Amino acid sequence: MRVIAGKFRSRRLKSPGSLRLRPTSDRLRETLFNVLGPTTEDSLFIDLYSGTGAIGIEAVSRGAREVIFVEKHPAIARLLRQNLDALEIRSGIELITADAGKALAKLAARHIVADFIFLDPPYDDHDQYESTLEFLNTSHLLAPATLVIAEHFDAASLPDRYTRLERVRVIEQGEAALSFYKLAAAA
Repeated sequence: MRVIAGKFRSRRLKSPGSLRLRPTSDRLRETLFNVLGPTTEDSLFIDLYSGTGAIGIEAVSRGAREVIFVEKHPAIARLLRQNLDALEIRSGIELITADAGKALAKLAARHIVADFIFLDPPYDDHDQYESTLEFLNTSHLLAPATLVIAEHFDAASLPDRYTRLERVRVIEQGEAALSFYKLAAAA
C-alpha cells in the first residue's frame, strides 16, 4: 500500500499484517481521488471505518484542511497511528477510537459539517452500511455540497434513496464499488 499522489506521494503505509482488514486497493483509491479532484483541497474529510488510514491519509496528502479518522478497534487504531507517525502527520487530523455511530453522534454534537464522508465497513456487515447511511440521512453533518461515499462489494445493493440522501453515482472496479450520495435537491 502506498500514497498515490500529493505531498506524501509514493510513501508506503504499514499493512495490516495479521489484523483482519481489507484495505481499499491503490487502484480504487486512485479512482476515488481522480473523481474528487481538487475539491479535496481545504476540505473537512471524515474517514469512517478507517483501518490503515489509507483513504484519510490520501486526503491529507492532497491538501485536506482536516481529516477525522474513526476506527473502533484499538489494535487497528494503533496501526493507523503508526502510519500517521511514520509520515509525521501531526496537525489537521483527529483519530477517534469508537464505533462509527457513536463517533458520528459526537461530531454532530460538535456541529461539524463535512465536505466528504467516506465509509468502508466490512463488506458483509450490511447493518453498518444501513445504520451509518440512515444516521447521515438525518444528520446535520451534511451540507448541500457534502459528498458521502460508500465503498462496498459490487454485488451488494445499497439503497438509491433515503429521505434526504440520494445516490448520484456508482463506480464499479473489480469486485468493489463506490456509491456517491448527496442531499436530494428537495431536501
